[in-house]
Amino acid sequence: MVVVGIGADGWAGLADRARAAVSGADVLVGSPRQTDLVVGHHRARVEPLPVPLREGLRPLLDGLGDDVRVVVLASGDPMHHGIGRTLAELLGPDRVDVIGAPSSLSLACARLGWGLEDVDVVSAVGRPLERLAVVAHPGRRVLVLSRDALTPKAVATLLTEHGLGDSLLWVLSDLGGPAERVVEGVAASWDADPGSPLNIVAVQCLSSYDSSVGLVPGLADELYETDGQLTKQHVRAATLAALRPAPGELLWDIGGGSGSIGIEWLRAHPTCRAVTVEPRPDRVKRIRRNAERLGVPGLQVVEGLAPGALAGLSRPDAVFVGGGLTADGLVPAVLDALRPGGRLVANTVTLDSEALLFTMFRRYGGSLTRLEVSHADAVGGFTSWSPARPVTQWSVVRPEELPA
Repeated sequence: MVVVGIGADGWAGLADRARAAVSGADVLVGSPRQTDLVVGHHRARVEPLPVPLREGLRPLLDGLGDDVRVVVLASGDPMHHGIGRTLAELLGPDRVDVIGAPSSLSLACARLGWGLEDVDVVSAVGRPLERLAVVAHPGRRVLVLSRDALTPKAVATLLTEHGLGDSLLWVLSDLGGPAERVVEGVAASWDADPGSPLNIVAVQCLSSYDSSVGLVPGLADELYETDGQLTKQHVRAATLAALRPAPGELLWDIGGGSGSIGIEWLRAHPTCRAVTVEPRPDRVKRIRRNAERLGVPGLQVVEGLAPGALAGLSRPDAVFVGGGLTADGLVPAVLDALRPGGRLVANTVTLDSEALLFTMFRRYGGSLTRLEVSHADAVGGFTSWSPARPVTQWSVVRPEELPA
């Protein structure tokens, strides 16, 4: 099978090898927009891309037979947010021959004079645009792969809501084709009419004040909507440090409260995954709102009580217990679920749970830490320290074999 990347310039932009593949195809698979670009240059039977794509590709390709020359058309670079990667995963890389074309990202950077290695990329194609909130910081450049003609307005709105209304926007449409067009503006005053659905949004992030949320764990408490059930900023930073998020890893956040631990775990790397377990419906809704606002709408929220609510979840790399610690059998169940080398961190402010943590410490090892934070506060005409409740933290790495 051959995958051919094609730009908005169509047949004219294809190299000789790509033209030969299209001309010699028995079956041509692609969207109507893509197949229209090569009309008159092949004799192949045209098959539309299936919907949903991943689930429908295998049945489509299996039905074509082994002796049929199949060419799949892709927009730009097939291996960047494209069908090339999907086909390689489904069929194996040895069965897929990819002939690439310049991606829309490369073309956008060429028009703007930006270095591609210096920009952050967010895709709104089949993915939540809220992820933009994680990478949008004053001084940064971002390219947004648009879902449709309405994406530029959505980008401008999101930036303005996050204090980046001064940001400069360029909407680059139909890049490389005869209808190529660039529209410029400012996020806070963006009023351009929707244009071509085939567009990419370039953003130069700017702000007239410090609107940066920051990248390291320990975001300001004020960024969270909460009813008071929140792991506070300094304790949260210490907790994430003990959990040690790494790319691709999965966290169970048990007793989600406001969702801060799961949210900041996800913000550590775009491939991190997290499940928050919370029994109260009002808090479940609040966690989802916090996750969307802070750029990680992919946070999975399970409504229920642990350990029962943990059934069926994928095996975690790390677990945080911030609530429900005294639930019968919770700690043994969590340790059993953890992969060897996985991390368990549990926090408590009550003597009852602290006694349990000491018992677990004696049985499983790890470390016990007392976290005490005080803030300066006014006392009459003077200033004194106002201590928060101390937090006892137990942290342990699961061994290969658990003690009997």
